[in-house]
Amino acid sequence: MTQQPLTLLEVEALARAAHEGQTDKSGRPYVEHLAAVAEGVRLRGGTPEQQAAAWLHDAIEDEALSLTWLDAAALPKPVKEMVLAVTKRPGEPLETYAARILATPGALLVKESDLAHNADPVRLSVLDGPTRERLTAKYAHVRALLGLTAP
Repeated sequence: MTQQPLTLLEVEALARAAHEGQTDKSGRPYVEHLAAVAEGVRLRGGTPEQQAAAWLHDAIEDEALSLTWLDAAALPKPVKEMVLAVTKRPGEPLETYAARILATPGALLVKESDLAHNADPVRLSVLDGPTRERLTAKYAHVRALLGLTAP
């Protein structure tokens, strides 16, 4: 028997629970980032599947959820593929990462929203200078690899 796919609200609840207690580099609750990325996807015209991938975009990379969980989850295949596409592997060159995102339908919009929130000057302003400069350069490089214009 095939399971009913998780609804977008169920995916959001799962992501919130999985990242419970985590904070971002500025000490803010990590779920604020997930919510901002999902909302950014929605505002950019993203589908419910892309919004679900946005809620889960860091779950594997941050080890909030496992690959085994993702494989067994009642999620449409495109959602799983987008999540895997935007999951950076340890030691992976940014060029390889960007190529995988570009090759996966729907993933570019998720990453675009992620980068837009990560590069938000208000968010970056609370970081120390060297960290802010390093991340700003990294995000600009990834945007260029993905063919995205400035945020």
